[in-house]
Amino acid sequence: MDAASPPVALAIAGTDSGGGAGITADVRAFTACGVHGAVAVAAVTVQNSVGVSGFHAIPPDVVADQIRTVAGDMGIDAAKTGMLASTEIIRAVVAAADEVGLGTRVPFVVDPVAASMHGHPLLADDALGTLRDELIPRATLVTPNLDEVRLLVGVDVTDTDGAREAARLLVGLGAGAALVKGGHLEGSPEVVDLLLTADGSEHVFSSPRRETKHSHGGGDSLASAVTAGLARGMALPDAVALGKAYITRAVDHAYPLGAGHGPVSALWSVADWERQR
Repeated sequence: MDAASPPVALAIAGTDSGGGAGITADVRAFTACGVHGAVAVAAVTVQNSVGVSGFHAIPPDVVADQIRTVAGDMGIDAAKTGMLASTEIIRAVVAAADEVGLGTRVPFVVDPVAASMHGHPLLADDALGTLRDELIPRATLVTPNLDEVRLLVGVDVTDTDGAREAARLLVGLGAGAALVKGGHLEGSPEVVDLLLTADGSEHVFSSPRRETKHSHGGGDSLASAVTAGLARGMALPDAVALGKAYITRAVDHAYPLGAGHGPVSALWSVADWERQR
């Protein structure tokens, strides 16, 4: 007898040839959180644990057609974006999203990726405004790190009050909710993520900071785990709690790989299978 089909989550993002971040991390998180991962590749990067040495943007119509094709066949229960590279790709994603109901009928998480963890740009300079003005207003949830917050709304977050102000401004751009991630706040003993919804509801998620340089793909993985929760029908705060629990465990099990920053790990999720070998 065939197994029941799981919910479908779609990642619209770039690849990572080193396997640490991007669509690879997205699909790992989807699987670990109990959903089927589909992909719309927006860019192909040339990168490893040390950094990004180049990328190739996929033609915008091909990106949009990937979204339409998945939606038209298997359906989409939630979707998220990552690296979108250019204004043209963002606008193609917006058009396809409107056609298939992302952000209206289907939860839509926008992770506004502007640079790699090494500081290499992953978004054209002229695309930031398009992302802010055309994509974020369609988001069920926007999930910036602190560097992206600074670029999008001009707030330099140093504490919870700053995160709250940044979240308010992000919601003011039209997002249904904002999750301001505190992982880049150096010197804090805890990682504090603040969720603010358009109706003013606030939720704070905290966990002890892990002292490790092996955190590659952490932001992608958190956003993807939240997307998986939404695909499973969870309320937004519960989906964010799932994402926070997933990334905390993934960082706990992060491993060194290559000469630079190793990836957060989903391998703990297959531990039972490993023991049965």
